[in-house]
Amino acid sequence: MTNSPSSANTLSVLTVPAFKDNYLWLIHDGIHAAAVDPGDGQPILDALRANGLTLTAILLTHHHADHIGGVPQLLSEYKVPVFGPRHDNIAAVTHPLGEGERVQVPGLALELSVLDVPGHTRGHIAYVRETPGEHWLFCGDTLFGAGCGRLFEGTPAQMAASLGKLAALPDDTLVYCAHEYTLSNLRFAEAVEPGNRALRMRLEADSKARGTNLPTIPSNIAIEKATNPFLRAGEPGIVDSLVAAGRLARGASKVEAFAALREWKNVF
Repeated sequence: MTNSPSSANTLSVLTVPAFKDNYLWLIHDGIHAAAVDPGDGQPILDALRANGLTLTAILLTHHHADHIGGVPQLLSEYKVPVFGPRHDNIAAVTHPLGEGERVQVPGLALELSVLDVPGHTRGHIAYVRETPGEHWLFCGDTLFGAGCGRLFEGTPAQMAASLGKLAALPDDTLVYCAHEYTLSNLRFAEAVEPGNRALRMRLEADSKARGTNLPTIPSNIAIEKATNPFLRAGEPGIVDSLVAAGRLARGASKVEAFAALREWKNVF
């Protein structure tokens, strides 16, 4: 478990690994904490106890089991509100949310704004902290380090639009996604955009991090815009690769390029 950097005596984000490659998040002030996407309750309980924290809220991005599976165990020990997407079917949610709403997180001096980001699921949402100098994004399985989620329920157009919303956030926004997929995503990115120097530098840095078992997450929006092929689907080099691989017709739209890229990644 690691703390991401934050200003002294303010809020921090604790990284809680779970399963094979999930990251659960605890936003805390040293006393109270909110859990984001607790797919497994025990690691969250262990982290709370190890850090002397009391759970005051649960925040969910979408309905998949590895994001909500720990909620019943947490609620058996802490009677707290559960915030989650209005358009995903999650029985535990007490405060359903959608685009444009704001959450004053109980127990913390923290306000989050909500974005609808369908694609991975129909009702997927993301939470954004917009405090000057500290921009955070909790995006579940929509945006990954150098990648994006599979389209289990939504369309390519929906996911491309959702990623566009996230790419429009300030460059220094820290990206707290829910899986450690970065190296495999970077290998795919390198295959589709081999001339991208920023991508080569990121692959080297993130490979070193993983070599010492450090997380590659959070990244930030600037890094993602420079290296994530799913935010760069219209770039000439990526289009050329798609065309050369027989996956896209020359002159196709950006959404068509995104769809072709996602299908290629599915089998890469």
